[in-house]
Amino acid sequence: MADKVVLRKSRNVISSILHVLLNILLGVGSIAITVISGSWIIGLVLVLISKWRIFAVRPRFWFTNIKSSLVDLIVGASFVFITYCSGTEWLLVHIILALGYCIWLIAIKPLSSDIATEVQATFAMFIGSTTSSLLFASSNPILMTICCFIIGFSCARHILVQTDDNDFGLIILSCGLVSAEIAWLCNSWLIVYTFGTTGIAVPQISIILTAFTFLVGRMITSARAHDGRISFSEIFAPAIFSVLVVLVIVIWFSKPIFDV
Repeated sequence: MADKVVLRKSRNVISSILHVLLNILLGVGSIAITVISGSWIIGLVLVLISKWRIFAVRPRFWFTNIKSSLVDLIVGASFVFITYCSGTEWLLVHIILALGYCIWLIAIKPLSSDIATEVQATFAMFIGSTTSSLLFASSNPILMTICCFIIGFSCARHILVQTDDNDFGLIILSCGLVSAEIAWLCNSWLIVYTFGTTGIAVPQISIILTAFTFLVGRMITSARAHDGRISFSEIFAPAIFSVLVVLVIVIWFSKPIFDV
């Protein structure tokens, strides 16, 4: 019996190590291949292949699995597309992206606590809205609006699906619509902050939407803890923080290196 326990533990350790190595390979490989090839296609294919479990069931479950994996898909695709937008010359941003994707896959994505789901949704909103801004800055505004609706919808669903209450469709749809409206309004004056020659670019809209997602997450957590009622004392500080962040960047940081 003791031998079986030791063998089982050894297999678990080996499986865990292999899982980490595969995630590192995916995180570094998807970024590196995008830089080297100058195309987003191979990197995106690697991200999609890593989600093979979505389709490893009967077709009638595919749509449900896709909805459940939207946040992870948004994050993975965003890392690839931001790498693509950063060019084929190796810059600091590429190293940050590879490291960030590995951290997401190994340390952030597997977590399932309420705080973890808020962090995952907030991060997905930031990197997803950054990607949509960089990709569609010079395109038809409807493209970025649709992308931000999908991102807002996915992030809200990711937080709310953790509760046993299934009556949250209206809230999820509302979050998606608010995200789309913010994207539509900001698109006419899309400001992007850059940082020297690092290749790092942060759109102003990403900061605004991230603050919005953070506040929504805090409100949902408060309502969940108090039988559907939001505690003013619990969301006062997050609300003030979110409003101040938006006001500061709009009033004092609306003169970037360039605007689109």
